[in-house]
Order: sequence, then structure tokens, then C-alpha cells
Amino acid sequence: MQNENLKNWVSKDKLRKDFSAAMSAMYQNEVPLYGTLIELVKHANSGMLEKHPELKETLQQANNLNRISEERHGAIRLGKASELFHIRRLFAVIGMEAVGYYDLSVVGIPVHSTAFRPIDNHALSINPFRVFTSLLRMDLIEDSELLKEANDILINRNIFSDSLLSLIDLAEQQGGLKDDQAKNFIMEAVDVFRWHDEAQVDQQTYQRLKEAHPLIADVVSFKGPHINHLTPATLDIDEVQFSMSAQNIDAKAVVEGPPTRQCPILLRQTSFKALQEAVKFPNAIESENTNVNVSDDSVIGFHTARFGEVEQRGVALTKTGQQLYDQLLSQTRARIIPAGDGSNADEYVRELEQVFINFPDTHQALREAQLAYYFYSLTMDADQINGQGKSLEELIELGYVRFDPIIYEDFLPVSAAGIFQSNLSVGLGNKTDSKGRVVSCDVKTETHQIDFEQALGVDVVDMYKLYEKQQQQSIDECLQFFNTLHS
Repeated sequence: MQNENLKNWVSKDKLRKDFSAAMSAMYQNEVPLYGTLIELVKHANSGMLEKHPELKETLQQANNLNRISEERHGAIRLGKASELFHIRRLFAVIGMEAVGYYDLSVVGIPVHSTAFRPIDNHALSINPFRVFTSLLRMDLIEDSELLKEANDILINRNIFSDSLLSLIDLAEQQGGLKDDQAKNFIMEAVDVFRWHDEAQVDQQTYQRLKEAHPLIADVVSFKGPHINHLTPATLDIDEVQFSMSAQNIDAKAVVEGPPTRQCPILLRQTSFKALQEAVKFPNAIESENTNVNVSDDSVIGFHTARFGEVEQRGVALTKTGQQLYDQLLSQTRARIIPAGDGSNADEYVRELEQVFINFPDTHQALREAQLAYYFYSLTMDADQINGQGKSLEELIELGYVRFDPIIYEDFLPVSAAGIFQSNLSVGLGNKTDSKGRVVSCDVKTETHQIDFEQALGVDVVDMYKLYEKQQQQSIDECLQFFNTLHS
């Protein structure tokens, strides 16, 4: 009920922009190497725009040039349904909705996830901040005693302050926040994602959780869902990968996702390896095999989870395009899966490039095969058109309408698992069928999505419907112009 002067209210877009900036500042303070990564990305981006003016024009045409310096995504892992419910409410305050459902159990990771992000084109152009948010799949903890212990620990955990929940309540009731309320909200919200160097379990419990799966230990052992990476966007991920190696930054050996292409598709990701960070474990008993210091009834051990990631986003694929991508990736990984230590990186990249020769690599071919989504717009010559009743294809051929890639705003489960593998020292756990397609021993994905959405409190948004709507709106606007011109 916005019954006050709208000038007193802070827009969701500004809230999201301020939140993203505050998160970036916090993470750079906590992980200084992230600041180095930001500089490498800036250098790569400026170099790419200078070398390729046509890329700059494409970004400008789709209103995406300014977002490059703003673009970030983070990732968090939650432990219980109530945390997911309230994190959804938190992100709604800053204009982010749950888009897509990802069951990472199919690649050996005991979580299922969604991506909170803006869904409106204008909001995306202002600030496209995203948070890939995972919920622990407790049903995948096989040790019943450990499962009960983990549940008991999480039941008593509260990651949201009372003042933050009150501000969320207020935003929902009012339809927004005023300036002072917004500042307090940003401060309280950022605090949810801070690193806590004091565990809430003793070291023996931590080790048992870690043996079940390192990600389970990361979720259950700490007081909050520390942001485990914050990811800037680059226009040239291969250059950033090279620059990290040149500066002796311990980068993962393989860029996850599709290979290097003339026309980037979907999402490519790489990272520097996770940091080993000191942690205080309360009331622990020093093990004979553990080199730790004991003082004040605590044990100093180590945890590895947080890392620095960088991404390059390409054109969004249609369902048909995504199926072809999945098929080719599965075909590659049926032959070779990249090792976590990078020992077969060159071999994997060669195989990936060879297999993906079968994926069209011009935007014209991608569009004609309906493999990708495009944004259609008028050219400067559009008002010179003669005649009536011309189709969209004829208008494109005559040079009156152009098409530019719609950026992929979402995520790839196998790529996420590959990043986890490198930074948690776990295997992917892929299983493949006789045709090399990745399958899972856990086939109740639809049921699990229902469970996830019940915890979330809403249904996730269908990403394909968003891309389809964006594309169709741009087509309709172009055709409306020509229809009006000759009416």
C-alpha cells in the first residue's frame, strides 16, 4: 500500500545495485585475491571492446554495455526449508525472483538449487545481480545418526536477525522501503552472507560431516551461509584464465561449459582454487593425527570452501539448443571427464572442441535452426522501407531489422558441479547411459522440485518462457512499427 510520496521510496533496482556493491566490497575485504581478479577482468573487457568494435555495438544495441561493469553473481548454500523461504523474501525486496530448478544430485552434489535474479529486461540492464542458491538434500545423507545430528544442529540455527526480518515484513507491507530503511536493510542483509571463522560444531563432528560430503560440512558446520564465491563477468574468459596463470594464481585447469567459440553460448566459468581458512572448533578433542593448536577450549583447524570465480555469458539457447548442448557435453564426458587435479585438461579440451564442431557457430545459423534466442530491433534505414506486407525475414534480409543475442542469465548444473569438484576436492559422480547421456541413480527430480518449491513458498519461474517472451516482444515491436508506417 504505497500511500506516501513515491519520491521517498527506494526502487528495487537501486536497492539491488547497492546490495551488489556492498557484497562486492565485503568479499574483497574478506578475500583480497578477489580484488586482483576484478582488475584482470577489467583489463580483459577493455581489451576485448577495443579489438572488437562490433561487439561493443551489439552490446549497445541490446542495452547491455553498461551492465558489464555491474555484473556479478554469487552462490550460497542453505541447510533447511525455512532458510530458503526467508531468503526468497529477502531477495524479493531487491527485485530478484527464483528462476529455474537445478537438481545437482545428478552429478553427485547433495543439493538442489535455483537462481535468484531480476526477470525484467530493464531491471537486468540496470543491474543483473544473481545469487545461485542451493538447499541441502538431507535425504541424501545415508548415515541415520549423522542425519539426525545435522538436523538438530540446523534446527537451532537462525541466520536472519530479528531486525532484518522486521524490515522484510515492512517492505512487503508497504510495497517498498524508504531511504533510511533501505540503508539499514542493505547493512543487515549483507551481514547474512559474511564469513564466520567460528564453527558451530566440534572438529570431530565436522570431520564426520566432511566424510559424508565436504559440502554437507560447509553447510551444517557454520553459523551462516557465507557467500562462497562472487563472480564478475568478462567478455574474454580465456584471457582471464591466461592472466591468472601468468600471475601465479592457482586457477582451475579447465574452463567449465562450452569450448571457445566465435559465437559464445550459454555460460563459461573458471575460478581460482578455494582458500584454506583457519576455523575455531569449540569443545573439540585434539586428534593425534591433527596438527592443531589448542587454546581457550577451542581447536584451530582449517576449512576450504571460498574461491574466486569469473564467468563469460553468451546467447541463451532454446530448449532445442539446450538439448543439443546437453547431448554434445554428455558425448564428450562419456569419453573423458576432466580430472579435479587438471591432469587431463588438454585432452579434455581437445575432445570438447572436436565434439562441439557439430554445434553451429554463427548467429545466422543458430537463429535459422531455432537453437538460440535473439533480440530484434530496427536499423537506421527502417523508415526508408517501401511496400507493405513484408515478413520479418524479408525485413532482416533488406537490412531494416537486425538481431542481437539475448544474454543467457541462468546456470548450468554440470558446470556448477565442475566448480564444486575443483574447490571441494570431490568427484562429479556422473553416471552415463549406453548413449553417453548423464543420468542419475536418483530419478525423482520432479518430486524433488515440488519439495523445493514448497520450501521456497512459490513456484520457480520458467527461464525459457522469459527468453521466449523477450524475443517475441522485440519481434512484435518491429512489426508494429512497419504496420503503423503503412497503415
